[in-house]
Amino acid sequence: MPFETVAKSTDPPACDCHFHVFNARENAAGARYIPNYAALLADWQAQSSPLNILRGVVVQPSFLGADNSLLLTTLAHRPHQLRGVAVITESATYAELKHLYLCGVRGIRLNLIGAADDVQAIRELPATWWSALIAAGLHLELHSDVGRIAVLLPLVPQDVIVVLDHFAKPLAALHADETVRAVCARQKAGTETYITLSGSYRLSRCDTASSKKFSKDLAALWVTVVGPHHLLWGSDWPCTNYESEANYLRLRDALDQWLPDAEERLAALHTNPARLYWR
Repeated sequence: MPFETVAKSTDPPACDCHFHVFNARENAAGARYIPNYAALLADWQAQSSPLNILRGVVVQPSFLGADNSLLLTTLAHRPHQLRGVAVITESATYAELKHLYLCGVRGIRLNLIGAADDVQAIRELPATWWSALIAAGLHLELHSDVGRIAVLLPLVPQDVIVVLDHFAKPLAALHADETVRAVCARQKAGTETYITLSGSYRLSRCDTASSKKFSKDLAALWVTVVGPHHLLWGSDWPCTNYESEANYLRLRDALDQWLPDAEERLAALHTNPARLYWR
């Protein structure tokens, strides 16, 4: 079946809430992944612009560590169209975080994939780290292994807005799943929690058909749990470690399957990103 995602002149500009930029063979010391190719803003724009995706959120890839220089340079090229999610050290100060905010950063990413002790990693973050995050107007973008959000999310202070990458990676698309229960508890406590619908290939399903069904079921579940006004869409381009998935049209087309309701797609593509990233 051919892809039917096309830009319409009447559609408001959409936002890709999760894509990466990096240079070839650049990485932080000890990085598990070293790209042998470049993924730059112009490359992303060449694929996103024809689909009326004129806004984007550049997410710092983990292999660049806390060196956000390319991220900030990229944001400076399109200050009105782009926002960023940076990576910082545990010693980062309020002044440093406020500088990031003024440069267009709206979130801080905590990537705990493969961490030897992800619980301890969160517990070791000092109270000043969290208070600086809140005072600077930044949210937390949390990325973890499948099933781990259930344990990690309750450790995040209640007054921190959280964005959960890649469907939040629950073990099952069920209200009884521990990850889903943790998100529900946070929502009931009045804390904003957003789910990024992206990277279905990162959900640890062994074949394409089951992965597609699982991601569709998850999207429907999250609509009922957090509501359509707390959903975002991200391409995850260029799909590091999964480069064979980096067909931008197909990545965007997946959202039509996940959110068949046009109003819900509008919220994920336009209204919700505008509220969260352009405040």
